[in-house]
Amino acid sequence: MDTIASIFSFITTPVSWVIVQFHKVYGAIFGDDTGWAWGLSIVSLVILIRICLIPLFVKQIKATRAMQTLQPEMKKIQERYKNDKQRQSEEMMKLYKETGTNPLSSCLPILAQSPFFFALYHVLNSIANNDTIGVINQSLLESAQKAHIVGAPLAAKFTDSAADVTALDASLTTVRIVTAVMIVLMSASQFYTQRQLMTKNVDTTVKTPFMQQQKMLMYVFPIMFAVFGINFPVGVLVYWLTTNLWTMGQQMFVIRNNPTPGSKAQAAYLERLHKHVTQHGKTRSRGERAIVKAIVSKGRDRNEFERKFINGLNKAGLAAQADGTVTKGVNPEVTETEDGTPATGAAKRQQPKRQSKSQRQSGGPKPAGGADPDTPTTSLVKSDQPEDAKPAGGAAKQAASKPGAGTRSKAQSGQRKGPQRPKSPSKK
Repeated sequence: MDTIASIFSFITTPVSWVIVQFHKVYGAIFGDDTGWAWGLSIVSLVILIRICLIPLFVKQIKATRAMQTLQPEMKKIQERYKNDKQRQSEEMMKLYKETGTNPLSSCLPILAQSPFFFALYHVLNSIANNDTIGVINQSLLESAQKAHIVGAPLAAKFTDSAADVTALDASLTTVRIVTAVMIVLMSASQFYTQRQLMTKNVDTTVKTPFMQQQKMLMYVFPIMFAVFGINFPVGVLVYWLTTNLWTMGQQMFVIRNNPTPGSKAQAAYLERLHKHVTQHGKTRSRGERAIVKAIVSKGRDRNEFERKFINGLNKAGLAAQADGTVTKGVNPEVTETEDGTPATGAAKRQQPKRQSKSQRQSGGPKPAGGADPDTPTTSLVKSDQPEDAKPAGGAAKQAASKPGAGTRSKAQSGQRKGPQRPKSPSKK
């Protein structure tokens, strides 16, 4: 073990140095030989490593978003080669290579942590074997061996014998109970983190090999941690449980505030965003404006949740702009159809109703002024007779009372619309 530790001293020495520095801080508060001082030193090491890995996590998120943009192309490949699985896999790999995406990008944070995990394992294993390592000298070694976390020594393992545990001044039953609980919590947190990624933050409309890999990892990783966890010292279990909790909280934050398009998390996020925007009449933060801007730029390529969000804003009298802001004064009736095209619905121009036959014969509705449309005005009536040659009032009334007089008058005034029935030829 000394040979292996010397080979990997380039990573074990920095890790041991960081732990010692944190131990000085917490030792001044809780005591040098307490489990709080050494346990919090390991927790602080995890937090420091995860903070340094945030740029890698951001890169992982971008790679995952790039995979989401390839979902339509993946669906086409699946439909085209649905009967040839080998050709389907070849075309998928060709697509990954052309676009520069990696379906295993979600494993990057775990791979980046593996050197630190390996170094911490050797540091704690050396403490259990009473060997100095890195910057941990003999005095620090004795202090770490005295440290107990909930009654279990920092370097104790589930598989240790009773003699080994007694040498560390602890009970075998206590060690196994503490390590078993920590292994269960470690596996459960890993499973929950992967499960919320698969159930809430994945576009389930398209089945891809990437989703199958994620689903496989959801079950494989917890089993691996449970199997190998029985050989981990308590300090390593503290390290891995802390990093799992960090990953779970980080994943929950990303799913809530930056969900994958087409996922259930996006539907919940847009529902909350619609409530906030309609309540305040504007987008309140840069993140909200970025989301709205991305939705507007998609145009007809929006998914059903994004179309529902845009339609909800329009019905509330608001409109999303290209820069991510929201303005007022929009026709609330304007909505979008399933394909993203505008449909005005009730806002369409109303066409005049066609009159019935009885309305046309009776001259239709009268104007608002109350004048009879069948009564010609003096300015529109063309007459060749002088005023004194016009028939008297009695004669006019008599002519008006004749049968068919009203019909002829309407036909002459042009009130009847539509094609006229041709006259029958006169009989000679």
